[in-house]
Amino acid sequence: MVAACLIGGGAGFGGAYAALGTTGSAPLSSVANSGASAQVGNGTIAGAAAAIAPSTVDIRVRAAQGTIEGSGVVLTSDGAVLTNNHLLTRAGSEISVSTADGTRYRAKVVGTSPSYDLAVIRLLGASNLKAATFGEASSVQVGQQVVATGSPQGLSGTVTAGIVSALNRTVTAGDGGGTRVVYNGLQTDAPINRGNSGGPLVNLAGQVIGINSAIATTGRSPGSIGLGFAVPVNTAKRVAQELMSSGVATKPQLGVQGTASPASHAENSTSNKAETSSEAGGARVDTVQSGTPAATAGVKTGDVITKIDNYPVADFEDLIARVGNFTPGQQVTLTIGSNARQVPVKLGNVQDTETANVQTGPRTTPENPGWGIPDHPRGPGLFGVDPFRTRSYL
Repeated sequence: MVAACLIGGGAGFGGAYAALGTTGSAPLSSVANSGASAQVGNGTIAGAAAAIAPSTVDIRVRAAQGTIEGSGVVLTSDGAVLTNNHLLTRAGSEISVSTADGTRYRAKVVGTSPSYDLAVIRLLGASNLKAATFGEASSVQVGQQVVATGSPQGLSGTVTAGIVSALNRTVTAGDGGGTRVVYNGLQTDAPINRGNSGGPLVNLAGQVIGINSAIATTGRSPGSIGLGFAVPVNTAKRVAQELMSSGVATKPQLGVQGTASPASHAENSTSNKAETSSEAGGARVDTVQSGTPAATAGVKTGDVITKIDNYPVADFEDLIARVGNFTPGQQVTLTIGSNARQVPVKLGNVQDTETANVQTGPRTTPENPGWGIPDHPRGPGLFGVDPFRTRSYL
């Protein structure tokens, strides 16, 4: 598990917003590749950058507290744009968007998915925009080259490159207000900084394989240290399609409550460092909610879930991330206890109306007087995550 910072600034897996009706929800475009050739072998960084540039936008959110800047990906020619939810959480915000050709639009929120840190906005009066093409999650490989585009530090059109460093990374990111977002992330060493939030991570064919969302930092340095995290394309595509169709996203439900274990601390206990669970002990179930898939399947209080399908589960936050990577209604198998009892479960389907109810509170010490990192004047603030014991609901 990695503690990270949201770069725009559980276990439900959670704000319903449906503020604006859409003008249509054409299926998002994907390209099936033959093997991994288009993902890994073909194309160049320059070619990928050129392909995604017209579909990358700069987003500015103005509120009483100041201006936050982030990025987004064009979904449809008539102005649906995918970005991060954490850019849009300030009340009374005014959203303006600049496209690659410099045209500016006002925008409204179509819907948000707090659990996945995703949101769709619509550019008012837009037409003839170039929609991004989405890749396939099954073709993404560790070590393949990737390109990130966006507006770090307000510098729109910035391109950085790197590789996919890891898949299925449990990422826990905080917004400084005591709320965590826990998701199954794609890790990259492509430099990602403030203002990249919501921007695309693409393969060398220029296809979106992730939405940049969080970074790990060292101490109070807010810049990239080569540990960036993106919401994977399979999740981003599903959630975006739902938000465009109805203004509300769904999430899979298991129906258990547990306690997130404390992460191993790095030197000085600074919350912005990458932290990894020390051992794979499993996720202990404290409560099984009546009438949920877990209850129907026979999951009991005190059970320790060590795997979901073939994915190991180290702790409860791992379980949140793993469940969230599946789709609502999907059939999975839980491995429970030291005797590896196999429990088939059909995941439920609930609206993503709030983030995982993970209780956190800022910890203050003489060496560490506060977790927050102030907002950049033109970009979103980065905030630390309290890694101590938290309650989680899934």
